[in-house]
Amino acid sequence: MPARRHRREVPRLAFNQQEAAAALGVSVDHFERHVKAELAVVYSGSRRLYPRSALERWLDEHTVRGRRVAS
Repeated sequence: MPARRHRREVPRLAFNQQEAAAALGVSVDHFERHVKAELAVVYSGSRRLYPRSALERWLDEHTVRGRRVAS
C-alpha cells in the first residue's frame, strides 16, 4: 500500500469577497455595504482579492476599546 502524503496547508494571504465576508463573520451584503469600500483591493485579471492584512487592519480600526454606551 503506498504511503499517503499529507497535504500541507498554505496560509491564505488574500480572499475573494465571499471569503473575506466569512473571515470577518458578516454577510456578503453587509460586507458590500459597510466594509468593502474601506479595504485595499488587489486586482488579478477579473478577480478582486482582499489581503488578510487589510481585513486585520479594518478590524483593529473598528474595535471599540473601553465601554460603549448603548443608545
